[in-house]
Amino acid sequence: MVNFHVLTLFPEMVMQGLHTSILGRAVERQHISIEAVNIRDYTTDKHGKVDDYTYGGGAGMLMQAQPVYDAWLSVAERTASKARVIYVTPQGQTFHQEMAKEFAKEEDLIFLCGHYEGIDERVLEEIVTDYVSIGDYVLTGGELPAMVMIDAVARLVPGVLHNDESAATESFHNDLLEYPQYSRPEVWRDKRVPEILLSGNHAKVDEWRLAQSIERTRQRRPDLYEKWETRHFQQEFTQ
Repeated sequence: MVNFHVLTLFPEMVMQGLHTSILGRAVERQHISIEAVNIRDYTTDKHGKVDDYTYGGGAGMLMQAQPVYDAWLSVAERTASKARVIYVTPQGQTFHQEMAKEFAKEEDLIFLCGHYEGIDERVLEEIVTDYVSIGDYVLTGGELPAMVMIDAVARLVPGVLHNDESAATESFHNDLLEYPQYSRPEVWRDKRVPEILLSGNHAKVDEWRLAQSIERTRQRRPDLYEKWETRHFQQEFTQ
């Protein structure tokens, strides 16, 4: 089981987005837990402020260290060990499937969502263990990236998916994209399901799917294909 804790200014956004569909059912079955901690609840400002102007000037406001730290502390005191704190920022390492697998082994994960011009550097130095980005672009806040990562991590937790094999055969497994898939009817708008999939020959189906994955990866993600090709030939050489 993985416990996800999201430090945010918009807890309703997080909870509404993550308590539906597969993740919602996973929460009900206690395979994962998800909580959103409202950073505003921990400010000592009588007006409920969590931001202020930056020293040295500049545009925009900055989230202050104190409410962020106290919100983190409210979670850290409840975890069995020092939980990893993932700060969602475009300055971080780009999130990928291997990182999702690594995070899925943790018991507790804390996601810190920034807003405005970011968060006071001093509290980041104090609590953050991982700086992670979902891409080279800027969003209005960290909630959506945090939700993306939680979804990717949660589906790797045993019991979350109905078919545990699906997480091991889809895109990015073994550096290959997923093969094309088909369902009924056999013919749709004059397009037929490939005959091999109707043959009942599982060995041949597996061969076809692997070939399709390799070719699709070569065409659509040459960067992944290069990684797969290098590793594939290295394995052949060492055998």
